[in-house]
Amino acid sequence: MKCRHCQADLALPLIDLGSVPPSNAYLNQQTLRAPEKYFPLRVLVCTECWLVQTEDYAGADELFSADYAYFSSFSTTWLKHVEQYVATMVQRFALNENSHIVEVAANDGYLLQYAKARGIPCLGIEPTTSTADAARAKGIEIVEAFFGVKLAQQLAAQGKQADLATANNVLAHVPDINDFVAGFANLLKPAGVATFEFPHLLRMVTENQFDTIYHEHYSYLSLTTVKRIFEHNGLSMFEVEELPTHGGSLRVYTQRKDTGTRETSKNLAKILERETAADMHSTAFYAGFQAKANKVKNDLLMFLIETQRNGKTVAGYGAAAKGNTLLNYAGVRSDLLHYVVDRNPAKQDKFLPGCRIPIVAEAQLKQHRPDYVLILPWNLRAEVVEQLAYIREWGGRFVVAVPKFAVG
Repeated sequence: MKCRHCQADLALPLIDLGSVPPSNAYLNQQTLRAPEKYFPLRVLVCTECWLVQTEDYAGADELFSADYAYFSSFSTTWLKHVEQYVATMVQRFALNENSHIVEVAANDGYLLQYAKARGIPCLGIEPTTSTADAARAKGIEIVEAFFGVKLAQQLAAQGKQADLATANNVLAHVPDINDFVAGFANLLKPAGVATFEFPHLLRMVTENQFDTIYHEHYSYLSLTTVKRIFEHNGLSMFEVEELPTHGGSLRVYTQRKDTGTRETSKNLAKILERETAADMHSTAFYAGFQAKANKVKNDLLMFLIETQRNGKTVAGYGAAAKGNTLLNYAGVRSDLLHYVVDRNPAKQDKFLPGCRIPIVAEAQLKQHRPDYVLILPWNLRAEVVEQLAYIREWGGRFVVAVPKFAVG
């Protein structure tokens, strides 16, 4: 396999998580009776540009289908995050009713609804029909397509260039990362700004966040590598912020290389220096990641087996992609984890891919009263613990497996 950015040969392995179905390929009663498609889930490191990436087996059209079930608006923590983002961008870049905001991977309109409420013209780009329809129901204009240079040029020709373009948690999701980034250089007005948010590879490796690996994530990103990719494709970074979201993310601010005039922040140099100090651009940094993932898998399995032997019950919470990675890697099935609760109606009454554990509404918790609730989206632990605080009434306890196993 060649590197999806620099085309160098890939030889350095990071982790092998076996063969699993796509993490968002939820099953219904009909598909439950049919075979599932399994793809190897292996991650390699490019030792030329240090882009960490999954091996290519599944195309984007197989992973991001019309009935895609991930809807961003079901996390109150995330909604607060993007509402604050819009407020900050409006103030920082003096956006108003004469400006134009474009969001790539607009999902269900979770972010653009706040721009629309401020009277700022906006456009969403979203390839999955299920979420695009939800955004349209909020009155948001959506172009239902995958983003790249061709679409960006079409929008520019239509006079729809952006003062602000935003791309949250999508940079990792694109198979052709060069075409995707180059699209923003075409989409932006001469003085426009594009921001990108993505989980920080430094945090993923050092904190053992291996469950953020799944087929839909083609790339795992350091700031150093992102800087190289952006500059190669017509963008320059001028600011970066560290965020608590998704276990530790970066928000990178960019401008067109040919027309941007904003000065570069000192924060960029600080984080780049931190990555160099962590030795991220050597093979040693990536050694041992497989062994740490194996320990999480074994600790979870031992807990579930011992709990069952003691006559206790465990329910899961959050039918998230990262949970599917963990459960399938550990080989957990419904005999050990009876069901998973999720607030998203699009997932309820379906089954997790691979492990085929049923997904139910939250009312099941109060009826079943499990002894433990395993929080699968551990990055939302505080939100989930607050939401489900009532399980303490019957002595219920919360469990997380990643980054390390803990009961509390």
